[in-house]
Formats: sequence, C-alpha cells, structure tokens
Amino acid sequence: MATYAYTVRDAAGTMRSGTSEAENPDVLARRLREQGFMISEIKPAKAKKGLGGNWFENIQKVKLTELSIFCRQFSTMIDAGVSLVRCLDVLSQQQSNPKLKRIILDVQKEVEAGNTLSKSLAKYPGTFSNLFIGLVRAGEVGGVLEETLQRLSTFLEKDVEMKRKIKSAMTYPTIVMVAALIIVLGLCRFIVPTFLGLFETMLPHGRADFPALTLGLVAVSDFLIYKAWAVVLILVAGSFAFKAFISTNFGLHAWDKFKLKVPVFGKLNHKVALARFSRTLGTLLTSGVPILQALETVAGTVSNIVISDAIMEARARIREGDRIGDPLIKSKLFPPMVVQMISIGEESGSLDAMLAKIADFYEDEVDAALAALAVAIEPILICFLGTAVLLIVLGMFMPMIVLIQSLSGGDGTEKGEKE
Repeated sequence: MATYAYTVRDAAGTMRSGTSEAENPDVLARRLREQGFMISEIKPAKAKKGLGGNWFENIQKVKLTELSIFCRQFSTMIDAGVSLVRCLDVLSQQQSNPKLKRIILDVQKEVEAGNTLSKSLAKYPGTFSNLFIGLVRAGEVGGVLEETLQRLSTFLEKDVEMKRKIKSAMTYPTIVMVAALIIVLGLCRFIVPTFLGLFETMLPHGRADFPALTLGLVAVSDFLIYKAWAVVLILVAGSFAFKAFISTNFGLHAWDKFKLKVPVFGKLNHKVALARFSRTLGTLLTSGVPILQALETVAGTVSNIVISDAIMEARARIREGDRIGDPLIKSKLFPPMVVQMISIGEESGSLDAMLAKIADFYEDEVDAALAALAVAIEPILICFLGTAVLLIVLGMFMPMIVLIQSLSGGDGTEKGEKE
C-alpha cells in the first residue's frame, strides 16, 4: 500500500495534516470522513530518507519469507521468556538481509527508548504492512504477543505459498509464449528476407508474382527490419499510458473490474481475493482486533479496489448496527455460500473459525483452478506456435511453387516454338 499525506479540517474548523497508509486516496478519504473530517488535500507522501548503507541495500526488498521466519523465531524466543530487546538483538545478528538487519536494530533502539514494538515497526510502512502492525498491536494489548506472532507467521507462510503456486502455474506458459515469440520474430527478421529476396530475383515479375500470404509475410518482415523502433516506441508509450490510466480513480476501478470479468483469469482473481479476505479477516479477529479496524485493514490487502469498496461499505453498515452479511450479499461480489457461512459464524460467535474454513476452501479452489489452467494453456500455446510456424513456412515456399510453374510454362513455350 502507498503512503499519503493529507490535510483536513475538523469540526471546529481547525486545519490538521498528517500521513497515513491506504490502498488508494479514495479509501483514505472515506476513512477520514468517517472520523468527521472535511478533506482539503490528499497526495502521495514524499519518500523518507534511506536507512543508511549503500544504494543497493536501500533498494533491496524484504521478502515475505524473511518476515515469516522473523515472526516465528521472534515468537519462539518470547515464549521462552527472552526479553523483547534481547530478542531483537539476537534476530538482528542472524539476519542475512542487510536492510532488514538495519530495520531490526533501529526497532531495538526505539524499544529501548520506551516505545512500543508496534509503534517502532510503524516507522517502516514499506516493510511492515498495516496488517502486520495491527496484529502486533493487538498482541501487545492482549498480552499474547507470542501467539500473535505465531499466527502472523502462519498467515505469511500461506500467503507466500499461494503466490508461489500462482507463479509456478504461470511460469511454463510464459516461457513457451516468450520462446514462441522469439522464434517467430527471429524467422521473420533473419530467415524470411533471405529466402524471399532469392525468389524475388528469380520470378519474372518479382514481388508481383508473390501469393497474398507471402506478401503479408513480406510486410511483417519489412516492418521488423525497418520499423522495429516503432514497436519499441509503442510498447513504451503504451506502458506509460496504462500506468497513468490506472493511477486515476476511474482507471483503477475500470482495471480492477476488468480483472474480475476477464474470461478464465477473472474467476481465478476473484477466488484469490476471497481467500485473502477470509484468511486476513479471520487472523485479525482471532488476534483480538476489533471488527471495524479489521475490515479497514482487510480492505487494503485484497489488492482489488472494487472488492475493497464493498468491504468498506460493509464496514460503514456494521458501524450503523447492521450485520456483516447483509452489505456483502448486496455487493454481489461475495458468493451466497461465503455470506451464509459468515452469517452463521457471526450468530454462533465463531466467525474467525468460519472464516478460516472459507479461506481453506477457496485456497483449494485456487489450486484446482491453477492446475486446470496449466493443462488448458499448454495445448493452446502449442497450437499457436504450430500455426505461426506453418504460416511462415507456407509463405516462404509458395513462391517456389509459382517459380516451378513459371519455369515449366517457359520450357513448354520454347519447345512449341522449335517445332
């Protein structure tokens, strides 16, 4: 999530300013209005100064796997009775990531100075998400920090596992697609011009004798030879235009709505978002985070502004006294089974356990969908590559047939003249 700087006016008319992390400016604006503020300005916050160290270390990312191991080791030492400061000291010494090591050392100094662990971690929103900080804060308040860190580690491990499965399922199709494009472009750029140039010199009327398929192949080949810069320019301009489009409120909503509606991948994205919603909300509620705060945190973790808006709408309705299931069913983004299980969990007082069951179900659904997708994409890509190569081969050898026919016709004419 991004960090935004805001300026607001309170009920007394006093101007206030500050920074906050949110999925996008709309989520932050809605949150501030619910607190009774009038929005004056919201803009991206300026980046903070580096942590020290060299440039490479400052841009290095902290992986979720490293945070998961950090949480599990932290939990084990706290459960064994080791003091908080000593835990951080030990964790910093065995940390291999230079950036995370410096962060832990700074957090250790903050804790030694009297700050809470959650407040110290909140200094680094780029490394520790709102979910991470919220769970740590709940563990500190409830006196169960070791249990909270254990749950957080499990949550991060499941999140990493889901991302790994998605990447693994898409790696093979991506490699095949890239290889196919390289082969096709290589043939059109280097092989096709040589053969077609030879045929052009041998045919009586040059390119005029080429079949339509060969002329199309010539056009593609000439474009790649003489106007390849245009392809690069179009790709770069398209990339910048797309980023500018999704940086707007309308563009982000349109893109996230498209990701939910696109064939095949739309259902997969929807299931991933539902699994993350259920797992995150269940983990927060189990750790003792109030439901309104938990829903606000969850809205920033589903990575889809359309679903995020539905969650924030449910939060607003719950704040007015409604049940959680009613606004979710009205959004039409949550299947009836999910809403009914949430309603049953809410009525029976076991909402966190019910959410865990929903998360397990949709994670299994994601696994099945990924397996089916990988099986379906493979023959499609093979057919695409085979068709492209076949068209290139036909385009290259059809002039040879025209050439043979012209030579045969020429020999016959000569024989007739001699007779």
